[in-house]
Amino acid sequence: MNELNLSPLWLSIKTASFATVIVFILGVILARMIARNHFPGKSILEAIILLPLVLPPTVVGFGLLYLFGKNGFIGQWLSHYFDIQIVFTWYAVIIAAVVVSFPLMYQSASAAFQQYDRNIEHAAYTMGASKWKVFWTISFPLAWPGLLSGLVLSFARALGEFGATLMLAGYIPNVTDTIPLAIYFAVESGNMDMAKFWVFIIIAFGFSAILWLNWWSKRHMMRFQVKQ
Repeated sequence: MNELNLSPLWLSIKTASFATVIVFILGVILARMIARNHFPGKSILEAIILLPLVLPPTVVGFGLLYLFGKNGFIGQWLSHYFDIQIVFTWYAVIIAAVVVSFPLMYQSASAAFQQYDRNIEHAAYTMGASKWKVFWTISFPLAWPGLLSGLVLSFARALGEFGATLMLAGYIPNVTDTIPLAIYFAVESGNMDMAKFWVFIIIAFGFSAILWLNWWSKRHMMRFQVKQ
């Protein structure tokens, strides 16, 4: 293996971390607003939110390219008013990761906010607590195990994103070369040692994330059973 360039590792961690923060905030807000309320069109809205989960990543990437490309609606607007280009930048890597990992966060957050007894919140309201205080002192802590699960799964999904990233960000060494892209182009160029190295790294990240999540979930459940 020739001189090792670790830029795919740092770029993957950086973009996956940014994407996970965005996904976590949006997922918690939307799940809180949508999951526990009933309104016309709710099923359609949730189907749209979860759609990237079942679509091929290349289809998601094509849609993003259509929006953020030079002639796309958002791309033209950003270029005209802010002189910002999204395509072929590391911002594009983050956008692709956000779109493909968001359904996992929304599903986890939605389930988490529906699992606990809402009478606890109602009791706090009757005692004069504000919605903001109830959220941070009751809702968020009770939903935290599910939110943490979504956080870990979203980070792992963002780290492994390939198809949509390639469509929107392309492969530019030291700019958009995440680990999945580095694996693909290492195989394409016949550098199997490099491909094996990056495969090992990303498997290690994914395995560690799932192992830690399982360990933490079992520990949390044991504590919960003891309290019961």
